[in-house]
Amino acid sequence: MDGGKPTLALVYQAVQALYHDPDPAGKERASVWLGELQRSMYAWEISDQLLQLKQDVESCYFAAQTMKMKIQTSFYELPPETHTALRDSLLSHIQSLKDLSPIIVTQLALAIADLALQMASWKGCVHTLIEKYNNDVSSMTFLIEILTVLPEEVHSRSLRIGANRRTEIIEDLAYCSSTVVTLLTTCVEKAGNDEKILIKVFRCLGSWFNLGVLDSNFMASNQLLMVLFQVLQRDETSTNLHEAASDCVCSALYAIENVDTNMALALQLFQGVLTLETAYHMAVAREDLDKVLNYCRIFTELCETFLETTVRSPGQGMGDLRTLELLLICAGHPQYEVVEISFNFWYRLGEHLYKTNDPALHGIFRPYIQRLLHGLARHCQLDPDHEGIPEDTDDFGEFRMRVSDLVKDVIFLVGSMECFSQLYSTLKEGNPPWEVTEAVLFIMAAIAKSVDPHLKESNTSCCYNENNPTLTEVLEQIVLLPETVHIAVRYTSIELVGEMSEVVDRNPRFLDPVLNYLMKGLREKPLASVAAKAIHNICSVCRDHMAQHFQGLLDIARALDSFALSSEAAVGLLKGTALVLARLPLEKIAECLSDLCAVQVMALKKLLAQDPSNGKTADPTVWLDRLAVIFRHTNPIVENGQTHPCQKVIQEIWPVLSETLNTHQADNRIVERCCRCLRFAVRCVGKGSASLLQPLVTQMVSVYQVYPHSCFLYLGSILVDEYGMEDGCRQGLLDMLQALCMPTFQLLEQPNGLRNHPDTVDDLFRLATRFVQRSPVTLLSSSIIVHIIQCAIAATTLDHRDANCSVMKFVRDLIHTGVTNDHEDDFEVRKQLIGQAMEQHGQQLVTQLMHTCCFCLPPYTLPDVAEVLWEIMVFDRPTFCRWLENALKGLPKETSGGAVTVTHKQLTDFHKQVTSAEECKQVCWAIREFTRLFR
Repeated sequence: MDGGKPTLALVYQAVQALYHDPDPAGKERASVWLGELQRSMYAWEISDQLLQLKQDVESCYFAAQTMKMKIQTSFYELPPETHTALRDSLLSHIQSLKDLSPIIVTQLALAIADLALQMASWKGCVHTLIEKYNNDVSSMTFLIEILTVLPEEVHSRSLRIGANRRTEIIEDLAYCSSTVVTLLTTCVEKAGNDEKILIKVFRCLGSWFNLGVLDSNFMASNQLLMVLFQVLQRDETSTNLHEAASDCVCSALYAIENVDTNMALALQLFQGVLTLETAYHMAVAREDLDKVLNYCRIFTELCETFLETTVRSPGQGMGDLRTLELLLICAGHPQYEVVEISFNFWYRLGEHLYKTNDPALHGIFRPYIQRLLHGLARHCQLDPDHEGIPEDTDDFGEFRMRVSDLVKDVIFLVGSMECFSQLYSTLKEGNPPWEVTEAVLFIMAAIAKSVDPHLKESNTSCCYNENNPTLTEVLEQIVLLPETVHIAVRYTSIELVGEMSEVVDRNPRFLDPVLNYLMKGLREKPLASVAAKAIHNICSVCRDHMAQHFQGLLDIARALDSFALSSEAAVGLLKGTALVLARLPLEKIAECLSDLCAVQVMALKKLLAQDPSNGKTADPTVWLDRLAVIFRHTNPIVENGQTHPCQKVIQEIWPVLSETLNTHQADNRIVERCCRCLRFAVRCVGKGSASLLQPLVTQMVSVYQVYPHSCFLYLGSILVDEYGMEDGCRQGLLDMLQALCMPTFQLLEQPNGLRNHPDTVDDLFRLATRFVQRSPVTLLSSSIIVHIIQCAIAATTLDHRDANCSVMKFVRDLIHTGVTNDHEDDFEVRKQLIGQAMEQHGQQLVTQLMHTCCFCLPPYTLPDVAEVLWEIMVFDRPTFCRWLENALKGLPKETSGGAVTVTHKQLTDFHKQVTSAEECKQVCWAIREFTRLFR
């Protein structure tokens, strides 16, 4: 908006284009232009004018939305003396536009609410609004809308009003909450059967429940509660009203989470929800799924709220187990979406019972969990006319995965062996249809790993009693399944075999039949990937027994692409093969590794030999990923002094990797995979890769000058980790760091460079941290360290999880090298060098960190910031106290709306808490509390 304030006609034109231009490019241009307008100072005045003119819905919606956005994000642009005029103007707009469109009313209500929260001079806003509009029926809709969004916005992420102001507002809202409830009650009395008003009232009441400011004794005897349950009990209630009432009851239940302090309201809600069972059955009979889902939400919320009461006193008072019966009734509904709503409750119940570890208590809840498991097994059944294997990516597939997770978490209550046996006996004794068999096998696969592994099994022994099948019997029967059974049954039985790899490991006589069974699956397209995954599991668990089958694995690996495998399954197979390879005698490993890599290396050579003149170069990532997984998992035990068996193979492969890297140097994705492959190769042989160091570093540096892919920095950190302690390598590695830093700093110094390249920041500081850990004096004595520290201070503001974590770890580790006297010869030198660095950068670092954690970073990063401050303090406490005091003086004491952000006492308390801390976690607690004042 450098060209000055645009005319209203131009803004109209842009809004029209945004909504009605048939050309997508025209829409996009309008969107960009309007976005710039919204960010400019002119937006305030233009929005106000558009709302006054109220030419059409689109321009008014744009203006209302812009107003809301400006108040949320740019309120500081307005001088305090304009705040009252802005408030009066917004109230006049919402009154004049109330009949134009409900979404415009919502945007303006949000703008008014956000203004009220930030404008400290607007005292008692709820009372003034109610007094002003209470007696005008036509204003009631927007008054209720403002009263609905106001509590919702108190904890809004986009408003940084600070903890002091937030506490003040919550106290205000609690004080006037009964006035609001009385207003809502009057509305309901006047509304009769006006559904729209009832929906608005329930939404508003729910919003006040969610904020937790309603007096529970006052609410327990309030008319509105009765109305809510009447609406939910009535068969003829419409879908929208039913949903609003359900949301409101759920909010009320959530608000009384602490049952003991809200006894009267808790009892009313508890009894009210129990009356809804008949209404649930009615909704089932009418096949009204929306209502069924609503009731299930309410029943689940009831169980969640009374969970602790139920576990503490099951069957007594509000620990009444009828609440669980309601959830099991829902679990009996034929649609799986219904039972899924209750999953979180069952998880939490399992967790509570696991922690209490009381057999008598477990006994009370066991029958409920057994019934739940039966219901879940039934819900997991595929349709009888389903063809092909089970889909795991569609909604139903994802539901089955969640069932599998839930079963794993609650199975301890029933006993996994007992459950496994029961499930198996249903297959053995009956002759169930295929879809029942498949679902039972699916549940068995979920619990197979948790069946007690200490039961040593043989043909003769049984678990617990004579009727219980052993795990081995299950294996025996599965590998005998004929190929004529439904393919989904074969698919899930293969999954089960993979999950039973520990049984195979304890009973190696099963290895051959199991492998034969899985090989059959591998050769069939639909079963290939699941069979490969099962073979991978068997290889991981039965590594020693599988050594004799290595040749067979090698044959599979050589012919990998003749099987119809997903790339993930193919890589998994190679991983299993590599794990077994590492258990072979040392003298055999080199030759076998060479054989295993040969296929991939040949493929890469073939790609390199292709004529690139046709403009298409084939993608080598498949082969690079396969080599990477082989190197990653071939980790034989090598004694000191022995040559690593993989060294020779990796040296032979290096030229091909180097050429692949050169050919594809412009393609970030391929270069990343090359670097990953080299990383695992270097990790595989450790110091044995020394001969690669010089050529690899030279190539990395030369490509990085032209194409600064951040993965080269990461690979550099691996090299420093492996060779940084070797005297002969330190200078070379420092040269590498300096050569990589120059293009990196150029990239990060561009406008928004840090924000646009978080991966580069992450990898640069991983590299620098490795240097600090392996060879601190080399780095601290170099000229590059000043630039790296300056870059780190600038990057502390970066709100990116990995990048920020790397930056903080670097600064922490750097200072720590001057703190820990590890009795190394260079400790005094390190201490002196850190002292010089802190003298130069300490104040700037502390000031930036305080600013950053108050205004830039999310709360989860604060422990990292605390560690850095702690290290600075341990290094030199008196100087740190001074630096922190100066940093705190620079923080703003008031918001732009005139509210107090931080008092003098809060500043001095925080300073004292941090500087007198005895351990790092006290610093972390202090920062957590302090930064809330600015959020």
